[in-house]
Amino acid sequence: MRKSTVKEIQIRFDNDVERFSNLDTGQVTTIDATISLEVLTEAAKRIVPNPQRLLDIGCGAGNYTIKMLSKTPNLHCTLVDLSQPMLDKAFERVSLSTTKKVETIQGDIREVDLEEESYDIILAGAVLHHLRDDKDWETTFEKLFNLLKPGGCLMISDLITQETAPLIEYTWDRYGEYLEGINGEKYRKQVMDYIQLEDSPRSMTYQLDLMKKVGFRGTEILHKNMCFGAFGGIK
Repeated sequence: MRKSTVKEIQIRFDNDVERFSNLDTGQVTTIDATISLEVLTEAAKRIVPNPQRLLDIGCGAGNYTIKMLSKTPNLHCTLVDLSQPMLDKAFERVSLSTTKKVETIQGDIREVDLEEESYDIILAGAVLHHLRDDKDWETTFEKLFNLLKPGGCLMISDLITQETAPLIEYTWDRYGEYLEGINGEKYRKQVMDYIQLEDSPRSMTYQLDLMKKVGFRGTEILHKNMCFGAFGGIK
């Protein structure tokens, strides 16, 4: 079936800034959003005890960077997102949490020009599921690996899938029940429809194997609950 274009995804997020601006509740459609936010940033702090530079791809309104700054303050922050309204909100919020430079770049992480081996920590919160085919996934992971300094880490929180058909069906059924419990059957259909249109999630196993393939020396699973997970790689 047809998938959303980058421009269509950008427009949806342009119109949804406030929903992604709550650090306490995270993103309501994401199971265990607050847990993933906590464990990813705490893990990054422990992997890289004295970081200087942070890159947040698909930064949204800045929740992941703000959480990271609460643990390791005064990082130089580079924020990348398709949506300029999201970037404006993120810049406003992140600037209150660091005395260092905050840089915003509107664009697709696959295309923006960034200096290699420049970042101690890369955060990818609910963004990589928008990638499409195997080549797209591999070239993006290679790029993220190359952007990290040696010893740096890529920390991912995302929508994922299973690898076995009956379990794929089971996890999506469970997720649908979760959504229905939040706001009814209509809300369940709304979220499931835009996931089908916009997203191409891969399994955690696929992504961990891909990290090793492109050169990461270590990978870690931090949290998993049905079709959401938090995990990372160390360069």
